[in-house]
Formats: sequence, C-alpha cells, structure tokens
Amino acid sequence: MTNTTTKIKAGILGASGYTGAEAMRLLLRHPNVEMILLTADRKAGQPVEEVYPHLGGYGLPDMIAVEDADWATVDVVFCGLPHGTTQEIIATLPATVKVVDLSADFRIEDPDTYAEWYGHEHRAMDLQKDAVYGLTELYREKIKSARLVACPGCYPTAVLLSLVPLVAAGLIDADDLVIDAKSGITGAGRGLKQNTLFSEAGEGLSPYSIAAHRHAPEIEQEVAKAIGRAPADMRVNFVPHLIPMSRGELITSHVRLAKGKTAADLRAEIAKVYEGEPFVRLLKEGAIPQTQMVRGSNNCVINVFEDRIKGRAIVIAAIDNLVKGSSGQAVQNMNLMFGLEETLGLEQAPLFP
Repeated sequence: MTNTTTKIKAGILGASGYTGAEAMRLLLRHPNVEMILLTADRKAGQPVEEVYPHLGGYGLPDMIAVEDADWATVDVVFCGLPHGTTQEIIATLPATVKVVDLSADFRIEDPDTYAEWYGHEHRAMDLQKDAVYGLTELYREKIKSARLVACPGCYPTAVLLSLVPLVAAGLIDADDLVIDAKSGITGAGRGLKQNTLFSEAGEGLSPYSIAAHRHAPEIEQEVAKAIGRAPADMRVNFVPHLIPMSRGELITSHVRLAKGKTAADLRAEIAKVYEGEPFVRLLKEGAIPQTQMVRGSNNCVINVFEDRIKGRAIVIAAIDNLVKGSSGQAVQNMNLMFGLEETLGLEQAPLFP
C-alpha cells in the first residue's frame, strides 16, 4: 500500500453523536482525509465547537441537516446514526460513494434475524448482500474491495478478536462460551437516558439486557462462520454490564478446552494469528488486560489464563469501545478501502492515566 497526497473527501452522518465526534477527532490528523460534510439534524446550523468544544478551531464545516447534504461531493461516508435510520439514506447515495457504517444496520446477514432483534424489517436488503462485515483483522481482503463495510459492534469486536481464532482452530468448544462483558457509558450513546445519568450510573455496576442483547446474534453469526455452522444453531452466553466510566471495554470469556488442549495452546494460537498485526497484541504470560492499557487508542490487548476448573480457560480482552470498538476500526477499514496504509490516522499511543 502507498500513501498519496490526494485528499479523500469525507462526510459523517450523525456527527453529533459520540462515534461521530470520535471519527472527527481521528480524521483531523489523517493526512489523506478532508472532512467536508457533517450532518446532525437536531444540531443543524451549529458550528462543531458549539456541539463539541474540544473540536473547535480546526476549521471543520458547520453541521447541516441530512436533506441539505450534497453527497455527490464526497468519496466516503461514515454513518453514525442509530440503527434503522441508516438503511434508507445509504440506499439513496451515489454508487461512487463508499460507505463505512458504524450502526447495526448491515451487520446481521439474515433478514429474519435482523427483524427479530431490531423490531422492523430490513429496508435495504439489496445492499445487505454486498455488505462486508468490518472486523478488520479477520476480513481484511474482502474489505479492500468493498463499497459498503458494516463495522462490528463494540462488544463483538473484542469478543470475536479473542475467540474466533480459538474456535476456528478447534481449540475450544464453540457450544460452551460464557462471555462476561463490561463497557463504559459512551457505549449507550449520547441520548438522554435515566440509567446513564451520573446519579444513576455512578458508584455502581449494573448488568443489562441479560440474555437479550442485540450483539449476541452478531457474535453467534461470526462464531458460526468460523466453524462452518448455521448461525441459527449457535448460542453463546452473553451478559453485558455498564461501568461508570466514559470509555473502555473489558471482555472476560470462560471457555471449555478441546480434549488434550491447554491454556498455553490458546496463547500460542493467538500469538500466531496476530503476529505482525499493528493493533492486536497478546500480552506477556500472566499480564492482565486492562482498559487503562488501550484508552484512546485503536489497540486490542488479549491474554489467556488457566482456570481452576479442569479443562477450562479464561480469555480476557480489552479495547476502547469508541476507537477499536467503533470509529477507530471504521478509519482502519476506510484506509483499506482506499488502498492506504492501514494505520494512517490511528498511530496514537494509549492515554494514561
């Protein structure tokens, strides 16, 4: 891949949300991207600095309503709208515009599964067949030639990066995956909700959507692919929790080892699969993944531990839910789609403390 001086004209749908803001932050330092169009219906007409003061002074365009956007002027659109609202808009875009979707609209391949979990029929199935699931490290070659990339949810990103190589290699039992997931409050979006108010979420830890979270079928779809099984025949135990911090995600997966396999075998497989990857790192033996290790970065750190229960192991992964779990992975995918170096705009080290 080569870098050029040509500027990619980018638009962001839903620029006033957290993922939109994070995409702007990352793209401001991307040498090959110029943001020329930002939509945010409720904030239409407002300068970026009034919506996000930390992004003021960079010459970004004012936010506009979707209907006022001239999509013919852009090369790529980042879609940060809530699920169900992106499909119809994307269907109207010129075919020359590449799309990086951060919503859930094109992640689920089966229309019946989508309707079951998202409460309405898919409104752009003709586009769904062309969508590539945007888990970069596992679908890199397909992403390079894609016009529409459906970026994974934040939970599936960390879960699948840590478990798919192990399932695919037959090292763990795909029918016995117990996934304990924890995310910062930004994962719930910027909209006003009672459970994300400081007095409600602070100084506490709470599970939610127990056995009913929409990321479960997404995880099942990709785990099933890894072993050549139908997603309808796959079930995972997945429970998410809300952590009283702004960003960060920690996944603790309890797995059953295949006969004769050990935690050391799992570590060796992860090391082999991700050797040379710029953003996924297996920690030294015994080192515990923490959200502090990845905050503000596009990194994912993973490690494996022996369980006290014979025949079982514990796989832990940490990401920043807004970067690798969303906007950073989106930029990583955009780089591939335009033939750029994959790491452009994403080289920043984690922020600590």
